[in-house]
Amino acid sequence: MHGRETPWLVLLAIPALAVFAAFFLLPMARLVAVAGEGPQGAAAYLAIATNPRYLESLIATVVLAAGVTLATLVICGIVGVFLVRQRFPGRSLLIALMTLPLSFPGVVVGFMVIMLAGRQGLIAAASRWLFGSPLVFAYSMGGLFLGYLYFSIPRVILTVMAAAEKLDREREEAARSLGASPLQVVRDVLIPGLMPALISSGAICFATAMGAFGTAFTLATNIDVLPMTIYTEFTLNANVAVAASLSIVLGLITWLALALARSAAGSTVAAAA
Repeated sequence: MHGRETPWLVLLAIPALAVFAAFFLLPMARLVAVAGEGPQGAAAYLAIATNPRYLESLIATVVLAAGVTLATLVICGIVGVFLVRQRFPGRSLLIALMTLPLSFPGVVVGFMVIMLAGRQGLIAAASRWLFGSPLVFAYSMGGLFLGYLYFSIPRVILTVMAAAEKLDREREEAARSLGASPLQVVRDVLIPGLMPALISSGAICFATAMGAFGTAFTLATNIDVLPMTIYTEFTLNANVAVAASLSIVLGLITWLALALARSAAGSTVAAAA
């Protein structure tokens, strides 16, 4: 019986394999080939380490993505547990508003940051009225951080809330009955219980921030992040080989982050069990 099902399973898998090959394997193979066809040859892959501008762009991107991920996890961890365990008027509306940015493209998010912290934004107007000079940070790393944080929170909050609903509160009560302080309960019971969700959603947050382009394109006028560097090399400098090699490096970093997260989340689940 099992042998009869195998040909049908193969036939059913053919469309998925065709799409995978057409939209991933072939473009990836072409990208690798283009990266080695430039004047530098295979040395183009080392450009990110030997060129100070590329290296600074990579470091800035990694630091920014890591900072956004950490801030998102802290905010969503606290808010997610609170929303799961508290019932109050307007709770559903608040959850809906927190997930609303999922429907916004990166350019819209960048424009919203400009309206908040740009030269004509609300923060600039308030600081000009209070202190006599406007506070503008929309076009700096702070603006990018705010924009990335804005679209990262909805991607994490739902995962954290789903994990918080499955937490065993009896463990928390047992810890309190044994004399554990609220901080110890959070550290030894709550955070370990949420850890698989935090790791998996944090990896997605990191990968998204690493490759975000729309928001960076709108805001990054005075700073370089890797997606913008790739865009500049490809469109303005016509340096296709370097753009391809930088794209591969960016893809490998995000893939490595996701792979490590899968491994860590799996081991965390096993340890908790």
